[in-house]
Amino acid sequence: MADNVAMRIPEITPELALQRLSEGAVLIDVREPHERAGGMAEGARGIALADLQAAPATHLPRLEQDILLICQTGKRSADAARFLHAAGYTQVASVAGGTVAWRLQQLPLVQPAGSAEDRDFHDRYSRHLLLPQVGVDGQRLLQRSRVLVLGAGGLGSPAGFYLAAAGVGQLRFVDDDRVERSNLHRQIVHTDASVGQYKVDSARERLLALNPSIAIEAIAERATSANIDALMDGVDVVLDGSDNFPLRYLLNDACIKHATPLVYAAIERFDGQVSVFDAGRQRGVAPCYRCLFPQPPPPEFAPNCAEAGVLGALPGLAGVLQATEVLKLLLGIGEPLTGRLLRFDALSMRFRETRLSPDPHCAVCAPGQDFPGYIDYAAFCSNPQR
Repeated sequence: MADNVAMRIPEITPELALQRLSEGAVLIDVREPHERAGGMAEGARGIALADLQAAPATHLPRLEQDILLICQTGKRSADAARFLHAAGYTQVASVAGGTVAWRLQQLPLVQPAGSAEDRDFHDRYSRHLLLPQVGVDGQRLLQRSRVLVLGAGGLGSPAGFYLAAAGVGQLRFVDDDRVERSNLHRQIVHTDASVGQYKVDSARERLLALNPSIAIEAIAERATSANIDALMDGVDVVLDGSDNFPLRYLLNDACIKHATPLVYAAIERFDGQVSVFDAGRQRGVAPCYRCLFPQPPPPEFAPNCAEAGVLGALPGLAGVLQATEVLKLLLGIGEPLTGRLLRFDALSMRFRETRLSPDPHCAVCAPGQDFPGYIDYAAFCSNPQR
């Protein structure tokens, strides 16, 4: 029965639709408003499919009216045509290929009323807006969010690209290093022309070129116990792109003090790991970095990339995972890596997950534990047993 109904719904070309429009037909664009913001067939009326189905007589009072329906590619308009036909409308057709075909055939398009800023928003984030988990409200939430990215190197580069592209409104990059040529095989936010430039300034230039609608703070400083509270001010999520243990412990402690989630990653040679530490907001439920590593390993067992080397693509994989976790936390969707450590081996391309539990005796995140204050993290990591 459904197949027979489908067969009675004609599809017409965009050229024929334009001709029938000039002869008195009504053309309805059934896409969502954010989709129509990118351009509509000239003469079309915008009525979202759900609105049309909820009250067809309100929008189309005459059952014998010549009605043409258009969407992005033709599927939703065909569904709308079948719905209207079943509701008693006698002259209904769907535009084959939708607005995509209309545009390809260079038929007249119009831009719906709205500011240039609104048009940029709907066009730039159109694929996000289609996701029920994001939508317009979620994208506006991302616009209002602030993320601290500690490090504009191997992890901060790919993560920064995707956070900027996703429309996170304010990115605060902190790094006191300058770009070296040896960075370029993995720190993809920088170019050869950036050598000698502060990494945060190089990152700011590239990311604003990608998305000029966001704000990027470039802070060419080393994060320390003296300035970490100021760097954390107003931040919703912290992304750890550091490459040494003192900074990781400092960030962990600061995030617990400020009740801010920390998205962690570490890489070495061909291996990486990613997790989310959210003990500041979930005392006794979520672990912190110290629950995983109460004491740092001796320096000889934890070489950095300059000493051990790293596959160039590896930080890209870890950084993209970090960016994904940041977006999930900001939007409040999905299941973050809180209480889970995701490890991966790029040589065998295997991933494995380890469950992490909070340490009830943790010196920093245990329930009821007052914040003990910042310590000399360099001394702690160089001689952890002292």
